[in-house]
Amino acid sequence: MAIAVANEMGTVTISEDLIATIAGYAAVENYGIVGMCARSAGDAIVELFGKENLQKGVLVEKVSDGQVDITLHVALQYGVSLPAVSQNTKQNVRYRIEDMTGVSVRCVNIFVESIRVQ
Repeated sequence: MAIAVANEMGTVTISEDLIATIAGYAAVENYGIVGMCARSAGDAIVELFGKENLQKGVLVEKVSDGQVDITLHVALQYGVSLPAVSQNTKQNVRYRIEDMTGVSVRCVNIFVESIRVQ
């Protein structure tokens, strides 16, 4: 599926895979997030082969034209504040997607799958 963004010059179609990749980058650049967790068996299999999968742990759901919901499955660093890291991550993911694509983000949901000691 794709998201269409219309402006005065025409329509731009953006794939959900691109949005998932941007969300993955935006999530892991936050302090306290040490990685993304596989959300499906396909993600885990790709990881076994050593391929870089920037969409791992990211689910993009199209709500309407030009609007999406993002779900992230993350691993946090031990000792960080869960509410603070979650709030920063939500803001960063929303900002990056809206700034880079023009697609409006309705909500960002975060599932903490594990805690890791670094």
